[in-house]
Amino acid sequence: MTQFEYKFLEAPTKGFWSGKIDLQELTNTLNTHGREGWEVVSTTDTNMHQGGTHALIILLKRKIDNL
Repeated sequence: MTQFEYKFLEAPTKGFWSGKIDLQELTNTLNTHGREGWEVVSTTDTNMHQGGTHALIILLKRKIDNL
């Protein structure tokens, strides 16, 4: 049976009123995890107020190799 492990990443927003994510930094982080076998399963944002985003939460999974 195939088994998976899961990991959450948090991409915080930046700026005075927040809401901006450093896309290059996020791309680099996701590519690093991708080389380690992690795959993005889902993303969601954390609402601060009036539609503002505090952070992006990213769920990753990868297959566990059975030894």
